[in-house]
Amino acid sequence: MLKILKYSFFDLMRSRWSYVYFLFYLLLGVVLLFLNNDLSKAVITLMNVIIILVPLIGTIFGVMYYYNSREFTELLLAQPIRRSSIFLGQYLGVSLSLSMSLVLGLGLPFIFYGIFKSEAIWDFSLLLITGVFLTLIFTSLAFNIALSNENKIKGFGYAILLWLFMAVIYDGVFLISLIIFEDYPLDKLSLVGTMFNPIDLSRTLILLKLDISALLGYTGAIFQKFFGTGTGMFISMTALMIWVLLPIWRIVHKARKKDF
Repeated sequence: MLKILKYSFFDLMRSRWSYVYFLFYLLLGVVLLFLNNDLSKAVITLMNVIIILVPLIGTIFGVMYYYNSREFTELLLAQPIRRSSIFLGQYLGVSLSLSMSLVLGLGLPFIFYGIFKSEAIWDFSLLLITGVFLTLIFTSLAFNIALSNENKIKGFGYAILLWLFMAVIYDGVFLISLIIFEDYPLDKLSLVGTMFNPIDLSRTLILLKLDISALLGYTGAIFQKFFGTGTGMFISMTALMIWVLLPIWRIVHKARKKDF
């Protein structure tokens, strides 16, 4: 698996799109630091970009890499190599290369700016951690979609629909349900609903870490009471980890039974 991971990783690192992805975050970090003297404001702006863009890029790259390397994958399947090693190696290669572009692209400007001397380093660290988690989650979901659909058009369509649902539609449906059932106690429903969407969970964690949960009103007070504790943070990180592990388990399970 390590050889396949290494091949996939360096194959993507040689791609111009990886450099574009890296340079985008590099320029974004430089511009934000040039326009804002307050690092906390820069982190908030980055959050709005990362929460939407990182899942989209992870989804598109995951599906695109799987379909573009299908012939090479079929060649590997003819060799005495375990299927799980092939697909896990490819998945880790894609997700790690995207994660490295994200971390280096945003990390370098903030390091030169002096992030280690600022109290905002913890907020920035949480931002990078959630960005890496979202990359791992949506890349694995993209691989699951590609494995389940031989047709490229269907695969890309389902992948974009998944991102659209998680980033936009889910929030709308969730908000409407809260409005309809506003006469009922919805504390636990709000918390559980947030756990079922990694994008919402990541956004909530960053907002609470930035101590601006008051902007969320009563809901923010509920989230602050739960997520603001050490136990709440541990449960949230565990939920993100489960969001990573479950799709990976399905990749292995699907690869074993799929007829190539």
